[in-house]
Amino acid sequence: MKKHNFNAGPSILPQFTLENTAKAILDLDGIGLSILEISHRSKEFQAVIDEAVALFKELLDIPEGYSVLFLGGGASLQFAMVPYNFLNTRAAYLNTGEWASKAIKEAKNFGEVEVVASSQDKNFNYIPKGFVIPKNADYFHFTTNNTIFGTEIRKDPDSPVPLISDMSSDIFSRPVDVSKYALIYGGAQKNLAPAGVTFVIIRNDMVGKVQRSVPTMLKYQTHIDKGSMFNTPPCVNIYAALQTLKWLRASGGVKAMEKKNLEKAGMLYDEIERNKFFVTTIPDPADRSIMNVCFVMKEEYKELEPVFQQFASSRGMVGIKGHRSVGGFRASLYNALPAESVKALIAAMQEFERTN
Repeated sequence: MKKHNFNAGPSILPQFTLENTAKAILDLDGIGLSILEISHRSKEFQAVIDEAVALFKELLDIPEGYSVLFLGGGASLQFAMVPYNFLNTRAAYLNTGEWASKAIKEAKNFGEVEVVASSQDKNFNYIPKGFVIPKNADYFHFTTNNTIFGTEIRKDPDSPVPLISDMSSDIFSRPVDVSKYALIYGGAQKNLAPAGVTFVIIRNDMVGKVQRSVPTMLKYQTHIDKGSMFNTPPCVNIYAALQTLKWLRASGGVKAMEKKNLEKAGMLYDEIERNKFFVTTIPDPADRSIMNVCFVMKEEYKELEPVFQQFASSRGMVGIKGHRSVGGFRASLYNALPAESVKALIAAMQEFERTN
């Protein structure tokens, strides 16, 4: 039976990425060594990381004056590295979900944090509007896509202070005006590569301004100066990221991905609204994520949620169980997920409706 991978992360990767990475694990480009065992100082790996950086810049149209880094520690380490390097007196944060909340918690270790707005009052089922970013903040931080609750900010905001964003789960799903940002970061395990590498896009003139002493390993300047190779980087993960970047370019780039993602999400949201059993957890269509579609059974059918979960699983659906904070179901529609899988889920929903 064909499996349809809706996992929220680690998640589906392009078949191109899986096949090429598997080959490189056995033999990298015919050199007689695995990508797992070559030196990160070798010319072969330097070529890998150079091409990955170049494709990052090409696909996102990153302006001059920015560096692309491949680091360890996941987005969770960035929650601390960002304030460690940039928070002198106070920072502004938007709270739209669990990951934003964790970033806020870490930032409070380094200075005053102003939460300009929060959607926690309604279990993060909307994006706050009309908030004001304080002009005296060292930076403003927000999370673009909320994998747990299913909301997404799909426009690059204007900010009177340096703009910093966690784009772990929607990077490369749409065009981004990188010139508006001082720093963009994210874990790779949604739209880019296996878990274990973190991408950072940083404006070079942002570094070196904080007044505290920062440990060498936690300084962005350290990694800029050393081209992500101050210490041994996660080589195979970066190689896998390179394969995904190649696949993205061959697939038409981020504009083509956005078109496909809007179509996939549109089909699924339409079925949720049509089907008598289901309801979306995000009332405002403008706030709904196109990466993570969250939905539940209508109140009168709540007892059928485990029944549908089993029904969908029997038809090859993997990873659609909702996060415990929301319940119900979550279908993650990352770039590599084909429209065929969304159609299969919709068919399962329709069959469930007919037979119940």
